[in-house]
Amino acid sequence: MEVEEEVSRWEGYADWRNKAAVKGRHGGMLAASFTLVVEILENLAYLANASNLVLYLREYMHLSPSKSANDVTNFMGTAFLLALLGGFLSDAFFSTYVIFLISASIEFLGLIILTIQARTPSLMPPTCDGPTCDAVSGSKAAMLFVGLYLVALGVGGIKGSLPSHGAEQFDESTPKGRKQRSTFFNYFVFCLACGALVAVTFVVWLEDNKGWEWGFGVSTIAIFVSILIFLSGSRFYRNKIPCGSPLTTILKVLLAASVKSCSSGNPSNAVVNLAISPSNHLKEVAESGELEKPHHQVEPVLPPPQTQLTNSLRFLNRAAEEKPDHKLLECTIQQVEDVKVVLKMLPIFACTIMLNCCLAQLSTFSVQQAASMNTKIGSLKIPPASLPVFPVVFIMILAPIYDHLIIPFARKTTKTETGVTHLQRIGVGLVLSILAMAVAALVEIKRKGVAKDAGLLDSKETLPITFLWIALQYLFLGSADLFTLAGLLEYFFTEAPASMRSLATSLSWASLAMGYYLSSVIVSIVNSITGSSGNTPWLRGERINRYKLDYFYWLMCVLSAANFLHYLFWAMRYKYRSTGSRS
Repeated sequence: MEVEEEVSRWEGYADWRNKAAVKGRHGGMLAASFTLVVEILENLAYLANASNLVLYLREYMHLSPSKSANDVTNFMGTAFLLALLGGFLSDAFFSTYVIFLISASIEFLGLIILTIQARTPSLMPPTCDGPTCDAVSGSKAAMLFVGLYLVALGVGGIKGSLPSHGAEQFDESTPKGRKQRSTFFNYFVFCLACGALVAVTFVVWLEDNKGWEWGFGVSTIAIFVSILIFLSGSRFYRNKIPCGSPLTTILKVLLAASVKSCSSGNPSNAVVNLAISPSNHLKEVAESGELEKPHHQVEPVLPPPQTQLTNSLRFLNRAAEEKPDHKLLECTIQQVEDVKVVLKMLPIFACTIMLNCCLAQLSTFSVQQAASMNTKIGSLKIPPASLPVFPVVFIMILAPIYDHLIIPFARKTTKTETGVTHLQRIGVGLVLSILAMAVAALVEIKRKGVAKDAGLLDSKETLPITFLWIALQYLFLGSADLFTLAGLLEYFFTEAPASMRSLATSLSWASLAMGYYLSSVIVSIVNSITGSSGNTPWLRGERINRYKLDYFYWLMCVLSAANFLHYLFWAMRYKYRSTGSRS
């Protein structure tokens, strides 16, 4: 009876009470479904404010257009960069289950602060109708940014834990489990879009017509409800037991290889290190019967040890081939090979940063462009911040088609488990981002031409051109986001070592963060170069009609094309390691 119970357990996983997770009771699509519903509410809470934040900072906090755009990109960049912290803590010390609950609570607190400020006039800068207004400052600015960055901290923790938590519910040792996991990532992006749809329509309408306290209030309620729904699925989850700090392993291998490369070679040290790590040693002792393992104890999952070093990145082999100068630098073959995997994924990660730099324009300059145009469809007035509804709806239509029609067809055609490889999917997204920037430049040329012909270059009046022109670049960028984000999430999760999966998956969000930061850097560099010798900078001033956004978009198009060539160099040389990923 005891043997049957042992066999039915998920090795390396526990339930929410830290008892062994049982097959048939924990994990599976039902458990992952709670994660998908939570993602709808979480993204609603975040994007409802992020998509319209540039207008809030400009109209209510009286910041300049360029300052508002930079503050928004810095806020969103910080939120996504902090996903690395959430992923690290999930792998090293806590489970994804615990990290989500802590992070959601922090975001909830930040939204309460923002709601109170938006509802209390004395906590806002004074209103004004003149050409110059006093920007938010002092304690009011402190309250604003404390609230925003508490939200950013919470969002980062959620992004770093929630996708991995859902993906961990599937049995990757079976083709069915791997296919379900691939479906999960597709529908995770679909749920992102569902939350975004409500955010950029209903919540943005509330913010523009009823007041920002209503928008922040709805976001606060959404994140609170998401916590309740997440908790309601607790008895179905299987939670991966933390395996220790992945950064410690990475740093140890790199340091050991560096030290041994610098030290003089000694034949007595040139032996293969077959030493077993403490955790593996305990496991072997327990299996031999020398140490009786308590019946209730749950251990971290330990992958099958690799017994032979590969020839790639051979400089790291020294970390396991030679005796260490110190016991702390002792590395196993498995640790060395795990670090090699991580290093091989970094060029792919770096190549997606430029795409996310393009995506940053969706919530900055594109919103301000739309605000200067006619936003009416018939008698219905559409808020500029609701422009993302176009790519969102497209993602919601394309995601199920991709999963239920395109992928099955590709599997039959290629006779592979994935049909379309992760890197092929990411490559399609990069190509679409190039087209998006070219379309954006052409649309801006048309918009400015209308402003010039109507004599409205220096006016705040609405331009006689529909904002639907801006929707074209949103469609291309939204499609690029669908292909790239889902591809990246699945790529990092499936290719990364089991002990580093949450941290590796967080690289998908870190790429977004780097993209937002790079956008701010490029804007600053462009203004610095074009503003030299007394010239007017391309992207600075009170009137967006005087900006040279078309030049800026062409620059982004060229940079994106160069980045795609860089991506092809690495993608064509990459060799998949995980089952089901090979083409």
